[in-house]
Amino acid sequence: MKAIQIREPNVLIVTDMDMPKVDEKNNVLVKVKASGICGSDIGIYHGTNAAATYPRVIGHEITGEVVEALPSARKVKVGDRVIIDQVTACGHCWACRHNRPNVCKNLAVRGVHIDGGYREYSAVPDTDCYLLPEGLRYEDAVLIEPTTIALQACSRAQLQSDDEVLIMGVGALGARMLSIARLSGAKIIVADVVEEKLHEALNAGADHAVNLLKENLDEKVKEYTTDGYGPTVSIDCACTKDSLGTLIRVTGNAGRVITMGFSVSPTEVTNFGITSKELDIRGSRLQNRKFQEAIDLIRQGKLDLDHKISHTFHYLDAQKAFDFADTKDPSIRKIVLTFDK
Repeated sequence: MKAIQIREPNVLIVTDMDMPKVDEKNNVLVKVKASGICGSDIGIYHGTNAAATYPRVIGHEITGEVVEALPSARKVKVGDRVIIDQVTACGHCWACRHNRPNVCKNLAVRGVHIDGGYREYSAVPDTDCYLLPEGLRYEDAVLIEPTTIALQACSRAQLQSDDEVLIMGVGALGARMLSIARLSGAKIIVADVVEEKLHEALNAGADHAVNLLKENLDEKVKEYTTDGYGPTVSIDCACTKDSLGTLIRVTGNAGRVITMGFSVSPTEVTNFGITSKELDIRGSRLQNRKFQEAIDLIRQGKLDLDHKISHTFHYLDAQKAFDFADTKDPSIRKIVLTFDK
């Protein structure tokens, strides 16, 4: 079978691999139908993702059809349309024993530490498969995975209806974050450098938008929050060199700052900025068994993923897709690789 592999940073190849075989551990075979390009995939390609190992078949947003299942498979059957959980955990370390397998000491993420979704077939445990809602296209269903990331971040933030939330960056992840955060009933401010993304966020339910190239964020969050208090929750979906420090500065007293970035570049923060306001700085990584929750929200009509993909490429054109992602074209929202012949 064909696969897309990052041999080393900035070297993407199409390679032939043996077909995976089902066994009692990986008891179902999934024919991949679509796999998304995430910012972390781009980081692996460019060598800036500190977690990745090489060579690696990347891709962790994976949808497909079950084409083989052993009798031990109880959760899915041949013909089922599924999305695959990207997290694999040991089950016995301290984090796993305390119900946090997403930060397992021996964590192995598909597409990061072990081969992922940019290949024609994948053998996985049936317990890692989740049934897709009827009528949802494979390429749109890719967005379930970043939705789980948003669910995890909002869970870590412990969002309440009286919170005032600042979402920094409203690209693919920020848009998913907005869709989840608004379910809490909290007031939401979004900030970005692309005017079109800000307009889309306002249309999707954000209360206020700040263009970081044209407006002063400190002034605007005071204007948009009650009594100029500042956000009570700030979520970093931009993950730039300065974004964490910026959010620490603008977040109100006793607030929570959620960070998800994987950059290893130094960023400047001060003890005073955190301690003086007694801020909680909380990391949020991957997701902790959030797939079914995301799928249930779609089935209940609370989330709409239909036709939210901005660009698709055939998987054999992956180099073109990554080159296009690097242009940072303002039309890009989410790029997906498709695997139809």
